[in-house]
Amino acid sequence: MPPLVFRKGLDLGHAVAGMLAENYRSDVIDRIKAADHTYRAGRLTVRLAREFGFCYGVDRAVDYAYQTRERFPDRPVYLTGEIIHNPYVNEKLRAMGVRFLSDETGASERLGPGDVVIIPAFGVTTATMQQLDRCGCTLIDTTCGSVLNVWKNVRRYAEGGCTSVIHGKVWHEETQATASQAVAHGGRYLVVFDRQQAARVCDYIRAGGDAGAFMKAFAGAASPGFDPDRDLQRLGLANQTTMLMSESLEIGEMLRQAMLDRHGAAELGGRYQAFDTICSATQDRQDAVIDLLATRPVDLMIVIGGYNSSNTANLARLCAAAKPTFHVADPDGLVSADEIRHRDVDTKAEVTTRAWLPAGQVAVGLTSGASTPDNLMAAVVARLEAFTA
Repeated sequence: MPPLVFRKGLDLGHAVAGMLAENYRSDVIDRIKAADHTYRAGRLTVRLAREFGFCYGVDRAVDYAYQTRERFPDRPVYLTGEIIHNPYVNEKLRAMGVRFLSDETGASERLGPGDVVIIPAFGVTTATMQQLDRCGCTLIDTTCGSVLNVWKNVRRYAEGGCTSVIHGKVWHEETQATASQAVAHGGRYLVVFDRQQAARVCDYIRAGGDAGAFMKAFAGAASPGFDPDRDLQRLGLANQTTMLMSESLEIGEMLRQAMLDRHGAAELGGRYQAFDTICSATQDRQDAVIDLLATRPVDLMIVIGGYNSSNTANLARLCAAAKPTFHVADPDGLVSADEIRHRDVDTKAEVTTRAWLPAGQVAVGLTSGASTPDNLMAAVVARLEAFTA
């Protein structure tokens, strides 16, 4: 018997709404939004980005997870891995008795019809989905619609004989799931992380080269049996939905130009395809920090969100190009007016910075990734106010 799959909630939104509001929302943040996204207290001014925090897909995934626990109070409930990249949210779910398959060696093999498994917003690989189908457990699929849209295009590329070039992080759950869609539909993929890797692909498209050296450079980032001489002849661009939009667009143009140089304008339409698959919420949050930095004076930026959150890290990259920026995992990272614990934008390591908060009047720009709830933003505002009192 095929497993029971819920993809549109469990009709218990009303039953968990109060708990969600208590755990994640903030009246303080609502008031700051209503005051032109600005908060003033003494020498402190906080300027919120116009768009930040939970996106629709994250809100939906967390909501469904709470509904699942409400619907199946006496059955084991599992997540395949983190539902979103926010430690606070994941710990809340653990406290509710939701277990993580990624925490328990061999747990996936022990699943059976009596178990309930939540698929996170990133989706899962086709192999994982097939395993879950075989075990007969009840599935709660919270895969984000933006991710599903990328999968649709990757399948289209595969069925049309194009290799999917995925701008993303090969270690990220979403990129792994997207890549698996290409293979499942008879296609091939290559994951490029940044402009530097994209430039290497473009050089090979134009002039060929040492296939062995190319594959060594992309070890673990290409489909099984990948042959650059064969598989770079026809390409389709895809993205991890949370990547930096400007970089994805630039990589797309780099690939298009390389294919144009190699094959000419007459063949370009049959050789290269691209669709805009950056999540609209990701783009909105990136646009909002660009606007904040361009139109509202701030002395520094604080970006709140999990260190392993791709969209949060990219917000920090954008901010760091213009102002001193601190990517802080949670409010506890704001240790004191003299000490802040944060992820360095360049080294990606957690560091501690001293004398980070200027004396006198100070304006702090504040934003957060799509997996950060408003109550954490409110806690940051409270700490900033205490530090500047």
